[in-house]
Amino acid sequence: MLGVLVTSQILSGAGLAAGITVGALLAQDMLGSTGLAGLPSALFTAGSALAAIVVSRISAARGRRPGLAVGYATGAVGSVGVIAAAALDSPVLLFLALFVYGAGTATNLQARYAGADLAAPGHRARAISTVLVATTLGGVLGPNLAAPTGALAHAVHLPRLAGPFLLAGLAYAAAAVVLATRLHPDPLLLARAAAATPTEQAPADDPAADAASTARTRNRVLLGAQVMVVTQVVMVGVMTMTPVHMHDAGQGTAASGLVIALHVAAMYLPSPLTGRLVDRHGPLAVGAAAGLTLLAAGLLAAVAPAHSVPLLALALVLLGLGWNFGLVSGTAILTDAVPLATRAKTQGGVDVAIAISGATGGLASGAVVDLAGYPVLALGGGLLALLILPALATAAARGRR
Repeated sequence: MLGVLVTSQILSGAGLAAGITVGALLAQDMLGSTGLAGLPSALFTAGSALAAIVVSRISAARGRRPGLAVGYATGAVGSVGVIAAAALDSPVLLFLALFVYGAGTATNLQARYAGADLAAPGHRARAISTVLVATTLGGVLGPNLAAPTGALAHAVHLPRLAGPFLLAGLAYAAAAVVLATRLHPDPLLLARAAAATPTEQAPADDPAADAASTARTRNRVLLGAQVMVVTQVVMVGVMTMTPVHMHDAGQGTAASGLVIALHVAAMYLPSPLTGRLVDRHGPLAVGAAAGLTLLAAGLLAAVAPAHSVPLLALALVLLGLGWNFGLVSGTAILTDAVPLATRAKTQGGVDVAIAISGATGGLASGAVVDLAGYPVLALGGGLLALLILPALATAAARGRR
């Protein structure tokens, strides 16, 4: 079961990273404006918000398998739409297709919950991380194929920047097929069946205890959501405009593809270590590390010369690592807090907030760079990441009382 999830994540990682690498550049070429170059990221993250609702509702009603398969298949359809828009030089079709393409992003994130469905609480973060790290192989492969797939697109009389979306469409479609045909038994349905087995006499109702438990659950859900939302805004904003920043400095798609590949690797490759850190030291400590790491990423990106691929690569690696810390710790906080009966629905709602925050970060990033420059965007993102520290400190203080 876990092996099937890992296989699907490798495929979907290639689709996710391929679109990230050239989406902003494609919009910039079509519109001739840097100010709107963040719009593709905003659109496919907005699309992922809607997809998160649909995928979570299908998962809640019928299990993870159909929900994830539908999400990836929709991402494949969006990829085809982007290719058609590039061929027709149609910005309107491009934006509609990118909205649909966002379903792949949402589904990629939703898959991490499937890894945690059957895990014991003390090993949940490691189960989440196992699914996440599988995205690394595809995520590293995707951006590095930007130039070869661009050549392939040119050979079939398509714009070069449409090439990575050829890869994305095939990868998402393959992930959908793997999940639809191989994910048996369904992890969420199996976990529910196990939880439904009576083990002991239920305690008598205690309204005061129930109210206190509900308040604790709500606070933990909000905390987990805040950690993931803030780290998503910072990561998407800085990541989206880095290829544009490099392109304006004369760097080619191979250089920006390498930087994004290293960034995506840092987003997912450290997941096993992050999972162990969360299980050992707790999600609050790792969440605090996310804020500090993102601050370091923003500072370095702000001072790095636009022509320095090594320094920008290091900044984007730190950006990916900070996001990883935030996603794994926030997911662990959320999953531990929510009962199994309402888990899929709550997880989907939080992922909607994450997607909307990513859309906001992507949309704002282009405007910020156009008005104030990339260094201001990077530094502002690093400072924004510090907002999660007071909430984590408050939660830690409550836990000690």
